[in-house]
Amino acid sequence: MPTTIPHKKKPFASSILLWIRSDQPRQQGMDYWKGPHSTIISPTPGFDEYRQIHLAATNPGLWPATPGVQTAIPEDRRIDGVAEVTFTSILSPLRGRKQTRLAYQDEINVFRRTLLYAGPPNSTRWYDVAGPGQKTGARALIYLRRREGTGTRAFRKFITDELVSTIANTGAMTELRTQVFMPWNEKLWATPNVTHDNPSDQRFHASLSLGFNDAATRAAFFAGDEIAALSERLPGYASAVHGYDVSAALTYVMDGHILPHYQD
Repeated sequence: MPTTIPHKKKPFASSILLWIRSDQPRQQGMDYWKGPHSTIISPTPGFDEYRQIHLAATNPGLWPATPGVQTAIPEDRRIDGVAEVTFTSILSPLRGRKQTRLAYQDEINVFRRTLLYAGPPNSTRWYDVAGPGQKTGARALIYLRRREGTGTRAFRKFITDELVSTIANTGAMTELRTQVFMPWNEKLWATPNVTHDNPSDQRFHASLSLGFNDAATRAAFFAGDEIAALSERLPGYASAVHGYDVSAALTYVMDGHILPHYQD
């Protein structure tokens, strides 16, 4: 099995994990994020891509039960959505500060908690895994927590050399994106009037976005022998693997251009 997979991009990116306000219907909040809030975010200078990942309301955890690893998603920390931002350059966040301040002020209208995770340049990978004519009809979003005592370098090597290689070589992927995060820092996204509580034992250290032809292929992937074998190696590196069912992935900015209508 090869340990390297061709990648299309090594972009500079960040992810903002989002929890919808609980004093209103969840779908109302998801619709506001999808509509009015997106019109504030999309014009931000310096974006190469802006994508909203909407997570299903019911998400017990897609990753199969693994001894020594938390695979059941705790209800009190279950994420509602993720804002994925890919920048044109490492200096792009400075260009977008004015528009970002508007987003800061609007968060209270829809979110109760927001947590920003970012990685150093070149730590995000978009892999070239889709076959000719393949389209993504179902997705999963995976978050991993590094096991205490496991070094950052060993964890990253496991993600790149074992996890990605195994997943890509199943032949089931239409999309494979990975992010390895820097240590979480509340000051990077200290927006007003919403919480940013993120205890050290709840933090994540990497994510994978997986695309499949359809939901049946996704279910077969998680039930497959490759994932079972990979799960045997996980306890040495990860203390938690949370696999989310993605209900929609909406792209508002692509290749630096605001789309007239989001693409799903």
